[in-house]
Amino acid sequence: MENVTDFVIEPMKEQSKYIVQCRINYKQDGKSKIWDAIQEHESVCILIYNMTKDCFVFVSQFRPGVYLNSARRQLGRKEMQMFGAVDPTCVPPKLGISYEMCAGLVDKDMSLEKTAQMECLEECGYDVPLANIEKITSYRTGLGLSGAQQTLYYAEVTDDMKVSLGGGLDEEGEMIEVLHIPLKDSRKLLTDDTIPKSIGLLYGIMWFYENKKRPE
Repeated sequence: MENVTDFVIEPMKEQSKYIVQCRINYKQDGKSKIWDAIQEHESVCILIYNMTKDCFVFVSQFRPGVYLNSARRQLGRKEMQMFGAVDPTCVPPKLGISYEMCAGLVDKDMSLEKTAQMECLEECGYDVPLANIEKITSYRTGLGLSGAQQTLYYAEVTDDMKVSLGGGLDEEGEMIEVLHIPLKDSRKLLTDDTIPKSIGLLYGIMWFYENKKRPE
């Protein structure tokens, strides 16, 4: 996963199939304003708790955007050009590897719950019954950039539901490591800023302790 080379930043020459860049012109209280934004798919994420192992099931993967901003922080904004190559010997690729909940885009003709079930199988290898998938809440991500909706689910699994290694789909370029984090170690993630992680993961851990299992 950390074997990352030829990391080059360049201007986007055509629209992506995942996001659409746009400029919004609007008026607020009669004053004309402009805001640059992106349009993207809604998504789901799933907080998975393995009852057999008494652990959370998270995923880890290399995120180019995280690596990009880690490079800007490591090298300093004055030293790093807006576009160009990043030397992995100066900026270790591990700085772009994040801890996240199982998640996926809502880009297929199926319900949110079915999408969550599919992602659990593809990314983590668990065949989770729909009855085990519980909605927690929905919220907006990237408020200053996209405002896309993400729906958070909770799923309890057992080792018997593990039917594959997971790891994502090769045809979609995914390279995902499945992590089993014991509950006794999970609270450390809340304040460990050496590991890149999503705000959703932090909220998921806190929600679990508040609603499912209080700390001893």
